Amino acid sequence: MIATPSPIVQGWCPGALRPMRSGDGLVVRIRPRAGRLIPDQARGIARLADLHGNGLIDLSNRANLQLRGVTDASHPALIDGLRALDLIDADAADEARRNIIATPFWTEADPTQRLAGQLADALTAPDAPQLPGKFGFAVDTGAAPTLRDASADIWLETGADGLLLASHSERALPVLLDTAVGEAIALARWFIEQGGVTEGRGRMAGLLKRIPLPARFTAKRLAPTPQPRPGQTAQGRLVAFEFGQMQAETLAALADLGALRLTPWRMLLIENLTDAPQIAGVITRADDPMLRVIACTGAPGCLQGHAATRPLARALAPTLSETLHVSGCAKGCAHPGPAPLTLTATPTGFAFIRNDTASGTPLREGLSADDLMARPSILTEFP
Repeated sequence: MIATPSPIVQGWCPGALRPMRSGDGLVVRIRPRAGRLIPDQARGIARLADLHGNGLIDLSNRANLQLRGVTDASHPALIDGLRALDLIDADAADEARRNIIATPFWTEADPTQRLAGQLADALTAPDAPQLPGKFGFAVDTGAAPTLRDASADIWLETGADGLLLASHSERALPVLLDTAVGEAIALARWFIEQGGVTEGRGRMAGLLKRIPLPARFTAKRLAPTPQPRPGQTAQGRLVAFEFGQMQAETLAALADLGALRLTPWRMLLIENLTDAPQIAGVITRADDPMLRVIACTGAPGCLQGHAATRPLARALAPTLSETLHVSGCAKGCAHPGPAPLTLTATPTGFAFIRNDTASGTPLREGLSADDLMARPSILTEFP
């Protein structure tokens, strides 16, 4: 096996106040409160993406938006524009701690919006726990749990008899609406006290491999619902995008249809919409072949990408019966978990991995994009 240089793991996620440099400029991540944008905010973001970036907007697996192509010179004006839209935190530290994913399937009758707001306040309070940059929370308190596979460390979720506090375990703690956020913060402090943070990094899943949750976590969690697909829901219309990316004008057009809820599946839910939108670049069918592929920005847009990823993924999509993840390096940012099929770019070509992450053990190495596009059956030669 040919040794491949290890990718640089930043240990933090970009924000608006602390952007991350990439191959096409600064990546500026916007974290809408409770994952919802009113139409004026969405239109404003689209305008700012064109004015101060390259017009490309990504949806992240943490239910955030990312503006691409921002420069050092354009960044201050962008922040001023986002602040006017009420999308900027008091400082970069508050922004970094406010890692919250809220279920898009909330209603006015459930506690999702209340809990997400209270949790945001607690995480940005002066005495908030100093958590690692990637540590996150999920508020999954709709009719049924939908965020079990989200990139989170602590969940507040619907249980059989009320609210539950949970983490990476089948057992949870029953909590009351008035105490739920306090219990979530207490669990975050427990994570720190138990040695979950090393050199500013750490996730709950890693800690729980060594130390179990406290003994009072005894309630059984409900089974999660399957990951949703584009189509109609009780709250509105779910739509998707190739590789979770859109042009600024697409976001502006969607804003004309209603308020938007962000999801960790790189889809948007358009509130109260019943008809599929006829907008270029918007995926409305659950069987669209492009939903079978996941790909990061890749080279040259990412400084760590060893090859272009999306042209290959786009070409292979119609040939697939399983999900394919094409990653520009072994970090696997677009899909950190295992996938049925993975192609990881290396300095010597693509490595083919099955039922594992982008850093898993390859079955084949040194595959070129031309080889794969000419003979997609390569991906089915191994069980």
